[in-house]
This record gives sequence, structure tokens and C-alpha cells, in this order.
Amino acid sequence: QVQLVESGGGLVQAGGSLRLSCAASEATARTYAMGWSRQAPGKEREFVAAITWDGGRTSYADSVKGRFTISRDNAKNTMYLQMNSLKPEDTAVYYCAAHSRVWPEKFDYWGQGTQVTVSS
Repeated sequence: QVQLVESGGGLVQAGGSLRLSCAASEATARTYAMGWSRQAPGKEREFVAAITWDGGRTSYADSVKGRFTISRDNAKNTMYLQMNSLKPEDTAVYYCAAHSRVWPEKFDYWGQGTQVTVSS
């Protein structure tokens, strides 16, 4: 079973940037579509972005299009989420996921999450 570990969360002011990383425990993750979701306090988890195994296709939630960029480096078994122009409403726990059964969501494997807090 693939294990996923997120890093890079933190506190940032509105308008700032953060880059999240997701490290996979096994090389088999290179063959999986991967993605990011987030969950804000009192809300359900929501899709943020996804990327195919080769990086050839990406998908974004409307709320983050033009501000967030998903990418991956299969040589390092790592996926990234570059977040620019952050807004207070981006505050959430961000989860990394792998192995999409129905593109771009329905992931089988999940990380523990990393907190992102955007102050106004």
C-alpha cells in the first residue's frame, strides 16, 4: 500500500505563496494519477487539483484555477502544489491522494494532511 506524506504547509498572509509537497513511499505511485483535496473547518473535503501519472493532463477546481499549479517529479516520487495569490478562504487542511479510480477524483490512498492558514 502506498503511503503519502505531505509537507510545506504553514501560515502565510493573503496574497502570499506556499508550495506543498507530497512524497510517496513506493515507486509504483509513478503509475498513478495523483491529486490534492482540502477540508476547511466545518466543511466537507473538496477537490483541489489532480495530475495524470505522466503529468500530461491536469484538472483544477474553479476556485483555484489560475492561482494553483500541480506538478510531479516521478524520479523523486513526489508531487507538488504551488499556491499563489492565496486568500483567507484557502485556509484548510490539504490532503495528498493517489490512484484515482474515476478521474480526477475517487482516490484510494490518502496522506495525513498539512495545515495551510492564510491570514487577512
